[in-house]
Amino acid sequence: MHLKGEPTLGQIDDYNGNESPEKKRLIRNIIIGLLVISVVYGFVKFSFSMPSDYIGTPENPGINTARE
Repeated sequence: MHLKGEPTLGQIDDYNGNESPEKKRLIRNIIIGLLVISVVYGFVKFSFSMPSDYIGTPENPGINTARE
């Protein structure tokens, strides 16, 4: 069933490996950008993590509120 004005797969420019070089480059750059952002976010999150919520000292143990 085709709706009026709906293109067939053969009419779509990107169907069956017919993508333009500009679209391929754009998708590649988006993926690389997202990976770079993920690495930076992971590095910042790991480097500036919050201290443990442990309350107490080795001599006077307290309550460990960390979720494990």
